[in-house]
Amino acid sequence: MSSRRSRASGFTEDEINHLITKLQALLPHSGSRNRRVQASKVLEETCNYIRRLNRDADDLSDRLTQLLASNHINAGDVESIRSLLQQ
Repeated sequence: MSSRRSRASGFTEDEINHLITKLQALLPHSGSRNRRVQASKVLEETCNYIRRLNRDADDLSDRLTQLLASNHINAGDVESIRSLLQQ
């Protein structure tokens, strides 16, 4: 029955399905947005996407560190970058 409650989570299957659908809508380039997909597939895609975002953030951090350490920008630019990062 789709409205039964999971003992562990307290969510109904319908609530879980709704959350999975919302999660799927947040994923970029999800080719199956308009059709129902297994929850495990959506969760797997979400985990992969989060890992990719973490890698991208690390790469950008490294690049920014290198840029700030280089002599190619002036002190005003450094301060502007720092203030943007603190927001």
